[in-house]
Amino acid sequence: MAIDEQVKLGFVPTRRAVFSAEDAVKYRKIIEAKLDQWQVDYVGLEWLNEEALLYSPHDFSAVADRFRAEGVQALFCPHCNFGTEEAIGKLAQALDVPVLLWGPRDEAPQPDGLRLRDTQCGLFASAKALQRLSVPFTYIVNCNVDDPVFERGFRNFIAAAAVVDTFRSLRIGQVGPRPREFWSVIANEAELLDRFGIEVVPRSLASVVEATREKVASADETLAQALADLRERATIQVTHEELLPVTVAFRLVLQEWAQEEGLSALAVQCWPGLQEALGIAPCSGFSELIDAGIPTACETDIHGAIRLAMVEAAAGGQTAPFIADWTIRHPDNDNAELLWHCGPFPYSLKAEGEVAKLSDHYIMDPGHAAVMEFQIRGGDITVARMDTDGADYSLLMGQGRGTSGPYTRGTYVWLEVNDWPLWEEKLIRGPYIHHVAGIYGQLAPVLYEACRYIPGLNPDPIDPTENEIQAWLRGAG
Repeated sequence: MAIDEQVKLGFVPTRRAVFSAEDAVKYRKIIEAKLDQWQVDYVGLEWLNEEALLYSPHDFSAVADRFRAEGVQALFCPHCNFGTEEAIGKLAQALDVPVLLWGPRDEAPQPDGLRLRDTQCGLFASAKALQRLSVPFTYIVNCNVDDPVFERGFRNFIAAAAVVDTFRSLRIGQVGPRPREFWSVIANEAELLDRFGIEVVPRSLASVVEATREKVASADETLAQALADLRERATIQVTHEELLPVTVAFRLVLQEWAQEEGLSALAVQCWPGLQEALGIAPCSGFSELIDAGIPTACETDIHGAIRLAMVEAAAGGQTAPFIADWTIRHPDNDNAELLWHCGPFPYSLKAEGEVAKLSDHYIMDPGHAAVMEFQIRGGDITVARMDTDGADYSLLMGQGRGTSGPYTRGTYVWLEVNDWPLWEEKLIRGPYIHHVAGIYGQLAPVLYEACRYIPGLNPDPIDPTENEIQAWLRGAG
């Protein structure tokens, strides 16, 4: 199975001169073969010396320059024998990317009592060097290259590095201010920029409304194709079908803007301005945007847009995220809760056999088109919420499973968790709100590891707990 999270890895096998160079090269080749088997995108050291190993502290600068030029986003530093902690520490400090520290388990001493590698001892030394230089790092327990714990830790690291790379380059498009009633989505734009380098790119709702009208009037061929595609996939149940082109045009305007600006995600004021200006509900447009790879949060929830981009990166872009409200408890299952929103869940997540409906918004005044309506599939789901109490930022993360439950309007799934009263207490005490990002898969360990590389963002795992995540990464079942 390929590791295809689109992270370019700097492969830095290392050794120390007092141990066997021949064995170090042997293990470098064994590890390379495993990376090739997993189809990892990596840059090695074959250009540096005949051994393709880092062992001289004087070489770290040349390696750093080469890796920067190659666009390396993470470092993998396998110790093929003891290793050279000074070179590893300085390289990691220079590049400031996620670092994976690991080494293959040592063999027994030879019959004459000599040892060829002492890899584990060198790992302790390199860990201390990284700590002394204040460089965060990921560690996989010393094991054989074919042990399941190595693959588990490696895959988790690559996915976490993808989250970090996404987070560090976030540009969030903000369309309009938050709805007046929603104090819960207040965000500090200056603080996000100063603390995390997250840029918020504003655009007035009025300019988007005007561009939408122009697109409808122009009889754009892209608009006609998008509308025809939507009609093929969804049963139309709107009162005013003449509003459908407006809804689709609004979505296309946002999509074009996001692509022009290089935006990572959007946070859009979906009410009440759009209903007043265009008579539409944009929920189905958000559904289409997310499936087009542009995570979009309702109600100008900037923190929500950030977490959508993060969970999408955690999944390697292999499945679309969704934004939902925690709403009501299951009438018969005390550990299940309704994850719902008006109609922005991506169509790609629709449960098998479900008929997608395109309807009027059923909460607002009648006649506003269009919202999607369907239940999404079951399976493992990870949920996350980034928020702040005004001092610290934290990332709530937890795992549950989609389960059966009563029909409701909109887009939804019933999520069963281990202990709903515990989750409820966590949400009430905060600093979280009713909005949450969902993604298919068991990805809490990925988000947990990513926080290691984001100063000021504290991981807040609920299920599995922090201790359970750490034990799983060490190889617990």
